[in-house]
Amino acid sequence: MIKFYNTLCRAKQQFTPQNPQEVTLYTCGPTVYNYAHIGNLRTYIFEDLVVRVLKSKYPVKRIMNITDVGHLTSDCDEGEDKMELGARREGQSAKELALKYEQKFFEDFDALNCLRPQLTPRATDHISGMIDLIKALEDKGYTYKTSDGIYFDTAKFPRYGELVGKSHLEGLKSGARVEFNSEKRNASDFALWKFSPKNERRQMEWPSPWGIGFPGWHVECSAMAMEYLGDTLDMHCGGVDHVPVHHTNEIAQSEAATGKPYARFWVHGEFLVISAGKMSKSAGAFLTLDALKEKGYHPLDYRYLCLTAHYRTQLDFSFESMAFARATLKGLYERVCVLKEDDKAAGNPAALQEAMDKFTQAMYDDINSPKALSVLWEYIKSAASNRDKLAFLQHADAFLGLSLLEQEAEPMLPPAAEELLRRRSQARKDKDFKTSDELRAELEKMGIMVRDTPKGQEWALK
Repeated sequence: MIKFYNTLCRAKQQFTPQNPQEVTLYTCGPTVYNYAHIGNLRTYIFEDLVVRVLKSKYPVKRIMNITDVGHLTSDCDEGEDKMELGARREGQSAKELALKYEQKFFEDFDALNCLRPQLTPRATDHISGMIDLIKALEDKGYTYKTSDGIYFDTAKFPRYGELVGKSHLEGLKSGARVEFNSEKRNASDFALWKFSPKNERRQMEWPSPWGIGFPGWHVECSAMAMEYLGDTLDMHCGGVDHVPVHHTNEIAQSEAATGKPYARFWVHGEFLVISAGKMSKSAGAFLTLDALKEKGYHPLDYRYLCLTAHYRTQLDFSFESMAFARATLKGLYERVCVLKEDDKAAGNPAALQEAMDKFTQAMYDDINSPKALSVLWEYIKSAASNRDKLAFLQHADAFLGLSLLEQEAEPMLPPAAEELLRRRSQARKDKDFKTSDELRAELEKMGIMVRDTPKGQEWALK
């Protein structure tokens, strides 16, 4: 029995798809105006876990959009388009910028062992579908026009705000959370279509029945999700920051247009934080996966770190926790290499199945990855045969995505080389650089290359 915490109901619920032959899943993709930071990437790792859990029982059709237009710098439909802003920052066209960061995003996505969605549609390729959705809303009386665009009248949708709750809506009414636009009928109203500024030509703008302009951020996801997955999705995922505005508005416009429920399950991942502050590109300081790699970490070290916390709890990032994750994962890989050396001993099928069931149940219980890791380590340290442990790891890794059985043992050094490395490390600590260089030369004669990093010396065979 698979259970997920459904934000819409504020409770864990048993998940069953509308059609057992295909789960329909939509996940909000990147806005490709800059590098994805590791906080963003935590969301994609969590969504990958959702996919892996679902795929263990059902075929899954997953769509993840690429936002390459319309995401403004303010959630209240004010400010500049992030794509236009990024293009000016880097001195290139918005299209060039989008392709550059889309490619980099998927490099990170693949490095983290995230399974690719079946489709990753770009917003700019679906403008006509967005216009059709806005027309449908206009025909049903849900829209009105202001000087800067076409807006959705949230007062005409009685269930507006169910996803986020009454307290947030009261905050909107008081003006505490969203800057008020005097032309809006209600503080929570949102743009479906924005007009291009007068006497100014944007890089990305299109003709429409209402004038030249571009789509609102929220309408993009609804149009693409329903085009590929139908009017009612089995599940919609994203970061918890999307609950108050983006996902709330998606529900309103989609259900107003179709008269049907938009998504049966809403599943959201929590923030990655540093010193109790949310990591944010808008703040101008963020860590990328490349920054972790430059410090000597493998992308899967970060994936392991994310697995140590439940996806619905905030994860406090530090380089101390990264070092622990790296050491723990390295230890797991080393155990796997030892297990491969002798896997012929007789097994215990009943005990193996019991352990695999226990692991699976942890993952089926709202993706309890910390508990699943605990089950894994308990079994790997048990007296089970090597063959059974390898079978268990193969089963577990289908959920965890850590490439556990693909690792090769690290090359072993002769004792003499180990001693030279130890002496050189001490020489570096003593700032005896002459001796350090001499020892490096001796190591190179033995076919061992040494480099110095902020975390100490590292070696590799020529």
